Amino acid sequence: MRVAGIMSGTSLDGIDVAIVDIGARIRTVAYGTTPYTPSVRRAILAVSNRACHTADVSRLNFLLPELYAEALGKLCRTNGVDPASVELIGCHGQTIFHESEGGAVAGRRVASTLQIGDGSVLAERTGIAVVSDFRPRDMAAGGKGAPLVPFVDQLLFRHRTRRRVALNIGGIANITVLPAASEPGEVVAFDTGPGNMVMDQLVAQATQGRARFDRNGARAARGAPIAALLEQLLRDPYYAAPPPKTAGREQYGDAFLQRLLATGAPIDDLIASATAFTALTIVRGIRLIGADPAELIAAGGGVHNPRIMGLLAAYLPGVRVTTTDEFGIDPDAKEAIAFAILAHRTWRRKHGNLPSATGARHPVILGKISL
Repeated sequence: MRVAGIMSGTSLDGIDVAIVDIGARIRTVAYGTTPYTPSVRRAILAVSNRACHTADVSRLNFLLPELYAEALGKLCRTNGVDPASVELIGCHGQTIFHESEGGAVAGRRVASTLQIGDGSVLAERTGIAVVSDFRPRDMAAGGKGAPLVPFVDQLLFRHRTRRRVALNIGGIANITVLPAASEPGEVVAFDTGPGNMVMDQLVAQATQGRARFDRNGARAARGAPIAALLEQLLRDPYYAAPPPKTAGREQYGDAFLQRLLATGAPIDDLIASATAFTALTIVRGIRLIGADPAELIAAGGGVHNPRIMGLLAAYLPGVRVTTTDEFGIDPDAKEAIAFAILAHRTWRRKHGNLPSATGARHPVILGKISL
């Protein structure tokens, strides 16, 4: 079955689309990214864990699937893929709020999540069945709603004799711990803390928005990590808390940025500190659940930052640090591929969560189908 996976993550870089053939093996047919325009990015930021008007949320909920449909069409044209050959779309949508621990409302405490990008609009524009809104069912079953990609990590990277950790460094960093010959119930996965999000915000601040990320880790290389600041940040109880646990813009958004800027430290030192903080929290997460793995298999935009990858190798001596490229999976495409696979599971009425990763009471079929 040919399935398109569409992912737009917390970094707000743009729309990742992967077209994959799913059968006895998984084969990537095409992959591409369509950047968000500055105006769309600003609009999403304005409703992400912010006080805003419901009209803004509603309009973006209908605008984003238009952009998703355009991104899929562009990928098909660029790669000579017949759109009619795509039989299903898995669309994660854009997370604008995620509160897995729950919040008070009307005298009760409710855990909730919100991904915008309406599946019905996307189905109408493309003429293809869509699976969307993956996280709520897991949360309804008592889970955190994330991470969901570990189901795919276990499928793709489990090894008979080697303990592996699959790492994704997107806006948020998360790990999937795969014991040798692991069964699904033995897999542990959680968000370790920030991925690229804090670094990206600092670079945007330093350049007045002209740059959105630290290309090749150049600004971090010009600065020096601030030991006292790192020690203070690492005291947050989140990093020592046992999984399941999730993180997001709620923890590492504007308030966190302002906290760093308030130190008055040189901006390149802050970027160097944020880079080290990402690596340190990843390593702390790995060590939280036991011995170091034989291999760390990384994906996500952070693999292109040599400072992060170098720090991971330095902090994890004896661990082979590599990327999903080695396994035929483009590191930038992994999450889009994952949601194509999860959509395929839903279409076949099979569960797509790992309760050992999300904390759900039982496996569930994820998402809503728009025909």
